Amino acid sequence: MSAPAASLPQRLGLLGEIDLLLRNRFRFFAEVRDGVDVPRKIAAMLMWSAVFLALSGAVIGSKHSVFQALASGFKLPLLFLITLVVCLPALYFFNTIFESSLSLGQNFALVLSTITMTSIVLLALMPVVLFFMITTSQYQFFKLLNVGIFSIAGFVGLAHLLQGTRIVTAKDRRGVTARWWVLRLWILLYAFVGSQMAWTLRPFFGAPDSPFELFRGFGGNFYTNILASLGEVLGFFTVR
Repeated sequence: MSAPAASLPQRLGLLGEIDLLLRNRFRFFAEVRDGVDVPRKIAAMLMWSAVFLALSGAVIGSKHSVFQALASGFKLPLLFLITLVVCLPALYFFNTIFESSLSLGQNFALVLSTITMTSIVLLALMPVVLFFMITTSQYQFFKLLNVGIFSIAGFVGLAHLLQGTRIVTAKDRRGVTARWWVLRLWILLYAFVGSQMAWTLRPFFGAPDSPFELFRGFGGNFYTNILASLGEVLGFFTVR
């Protein structure tokens, strides 16, 4: 039995779609599945996820300088958008091959809801970042702290993606097993592309003894840098 109309959340502007996503995910994804207001949902999620990510980027960059805060506030939404553009076609085409009935717009809305949820969790955890920004001066620890926070937000976002996929594809009975394997492999692809894109767009934090840089030169990779930072925090060696 459907809920009475009076009990459903009233959507006011594009922010209403975000409120629906947070308060009634089942209805949100059911509407995506049925093609209800999908362009409106996409517009709302694009706008608000960009705002939330920009605010989070500004916070993590503010430890270095005002210029770094502005640059990180611009680059963090760009990071998620480019990663989405790179990875979305693979998800759409492989789902289509394995008999998914979802359109490109529905796939876009589904994945964009993941980014939106990630951005909301990130913004909610920014007070923690501010606390440690004020109480510690060790750059490598601050970097690892933010990697951990981004990992938590990403995990919540991916759990949200899995839940949404179950709801949106509930009517697609054929090729279910294959599509779930595709989704798992796509999540790995998304993580690798996202981490490499983050490395390409660095710095986001800005090393305390270095002048402001909008972008840094190529070389190295995200994973070796994180291991080096972990080694310094644990006292094994010093990162130069």
